Amino acid sequence: MGLFNRLWKDLRTTPVDTLVRWQEQRFLWLLMAFVMGGLIILAHSFFQIYLYMAPCEQCVYIRYAMFVMVIGGLIAAINPKNIILKLIGCISAFYGSIIGIGYSIKLNGIHHAVHNPDPDSLFGVQGCSTDPTFPFNLPLAEWSPEWFKPTGDCGYDAPIVPDSVTLSSFQQWFVDLYVQSEGWYLIPAWKFMNMAQACFLAFAVCLAILIVMTIAWGIKLSRGRH
Repeated sequence: MGLFNRLWKDLRTTPVDTLVRWQEQRFLWLLMAFVMGGLIILAHSFFQIYLYMAPCEQCVYIRYAMFVMVIGGLIAAINPKNIILKLIGCISAFYGSIIGIGYSIKLNGIHHAVHNPDPDSLFGVQGCSTDPTFPFNLPLAEWSPEWFKPTGDCGYDAPIVPDSVTLSSFQQWFVDLYVQSEGWYLIPAWKFMNMAQACFLAFAVCLAILIVMTIAWGIKLSRGRH
């Protein structure tokens, strides 16, 4: 509690200097890399492999955006006081969060369309292929198909368990939970916040923090020049 109070006091009294000091430490950059990397591993290892939720095209694009942020965070964390490394981290984080928001919005629109009882809602819906095209034509689906090859349909993220598989009781509980909710939700029983919306929130929070930190850095540099 004492540490929190001191940090809060520093933030109130010298907000710009405090924010710049925070971003020149490894913690925030490693935290971003850890959170985004954790979300990728959770999506792949738990939901895709353990619960048989096949990723769609937009899902693997979201993974790509998160992966870019992981790389940027790790590069900046080498030495956050080095301007070049910090710029690489900032650019990667901004790029990943912005395109991630775009992919999440597109996936949310598709999710809404496929779950809409009106069949006309599917008219014009695009963005669900098993042959993804990543930015810069990166062949990620060829390099690492288990992580970046889409095998599912956009908007349909309920578990599909092969007939030959015998689930443990723990697996069965989760599978039943998401089958009953007809897909992934943060709170399945209430169908609260689908996967696209949860990813949007994660990217948006990161982007907001990045904007605040960059503004503080800009103000600090401007003061130095004067």
